[in-house]
Amino acid sequence: MAKPVDMELRKAFMELQLKMVETSEKIQIIDSQIDMLKRVLQHVDVTQREISTFPSGTKTYESVGRMFLLTNLDEVKTNLKNRETQLTARTTELTNNKHYLEKNLKESEDNIREMVQQRKEQSDPKTN
Repeated sequence: MAKPVDMELRKAFMELQLKMVETSEKIQIIDSQIDMLKRVLQHVDVTQREISTFPSGTKTYESVGRMFLLTNLDEVKTNLKNRETQLTARTTELTNNKHYLEKNLKESEDNIREMVQQRKEQSDPKTN
């Protein structure tokens, strides 16, 4: 004979499962953002290395939207350094968020396991 399903337990289980799915999706988004930032950071690094070989009087242009402005070489180097700092800070921030979400995901998994274990203990006949 089938036992009645505990609706409260079922609802809590569904909520935890939904939370796990949402957290997993957020982690995937953060991973893709981190990968994109790493590619941009590599681009900045390559640009910095190339620009460092230029003589000091070289005319350089910096893109602003859909146009290019004549800019001092030192200013371009400074702007690239600032961009590198911003990208590194954003990458660190995203990595910290990812670790936090992974911790929450593990806690949700543990909670689901605990609920299943409690359910098994309640449904198993007690033998002494």
